[in-house]
Amino acid sequence: MSVTLSRWLPGLFLSAALPLFAHAAAPADAAPAAVPNNAPSYGPELQGFQYPYTLKHFAFQSQGKSLQMGYMDVAAHGKANGRTVVLMHGKNFCAATWDSSIKALSEAGYRVVAPDQIGFCTSSKPDHYQYSFQQLATNTQQLLKALGIQKATLLGHSTGGMLATRYALLFPDQVEQLALVNPIGLEDWKALGVPYRTVDQWYQRELKVTAQGIRDYERNTYYDGRWKPEFDRWVDMLAGLSNGPGKTQVAWNSALIYDMIFTQPVYYEFKDLKMPTLLLIGTSDTTAIGKDLASPEVKAKIGHYDVLGKQVAKLIPQSTLVEFPGMGHAPQMEEPAKFHQALLGWLNNTNPVR
Repeated sequence: MSVTLSRWLPGLFLSAALPLFAHAAAPADAAPAAVPNNAPSYGPELQGFQYPYTLKHFAFQSQGKSLQMGYMDVAAHGKANGRTVVLMHGKNFCAATWDSSIKALSEAGYRVVAPDQIGFCTSSKPDHYQYSFQQLATNTQQLLKALGIQKATLLGHSTGGMLATRYALLFPDQVEQLALVNPIGLEDWKALGVPYRTVDQWYQRELKVTAQGIRDYERNTYYDGRWKPEFDRWVDMLAGLSNGPGKTQVAWNSALIYDMIFTQPVYYEFKDLKMPTLLLIGTSDTTAIGKDLASPEVKAKIGHYDVLGKQVAKLIPQSTLVEFPGMGHAPQMEEPAKFHQALLGWLNNTNPVR
């Protein structure tokens, strides 16, 4: 599979996915599918699921609550280059899903920090929290400050791409480079006519998540109809979290986060990014929040990453666009060798902001 490289001079990267897990092929009002007896079950902070590197915890106060973020802090292997890459996961991903990227970056001499954001995976899921990308960025900035990291390169995928963009806009002097992997938010779905779904409606939807629904959605959206056995681990991760003793807590936080994603676009501020920015785009991706609610006319015009990558690259002042023809929403997982070759080539040959 060839990689098409394009450079643009007037540039984006991180991660998020969609909510069609409540049986991917079923209508929105369908009864939830029964959860198989052999479905995995993990704790509300993903207790029982094994992370690829040592999991640490950062305790802090936010919005009057005592919270903690799970994270991995992996030192450079071999000759260290003195630089740090911070990985920001997507909506239906965790820090653990960056495993191959952590390995590739660490072996290339980078220190790698991969946190789970509040509301996700191994981190706290508060009963009440005002979610915003600014709040999540501030939480992450506090973590990096505690780790003694003053400047870093950000790598964001899906929803993580929206978060990485917001972080770069909030703290431009602390970001050396910005890389975005099939970020969502390359368009404003509500402005294009996608109907609003309330938090309560999102919550009811998230309660219906099943392993088969996750698998079907990821196969169709992330991998363009393809599937590899190694992807099953990530299905079990998400299904086990939603099938565990904290399932209502997980579903509620997920609903609040979907509302944040839909109502807080970063699209209009791409033009304000000040640092070198890389867009890594699988062109067969069709991700669009709320697409299942949209009219046929609206559905036909959203989620076209083969077009969106090129359009947004023109908006970002110092952008480089790398396209992966035929790949879907997660090229770093679908074809990690090709993905990391492109990523490391750009990181090592683009002068970071110092």
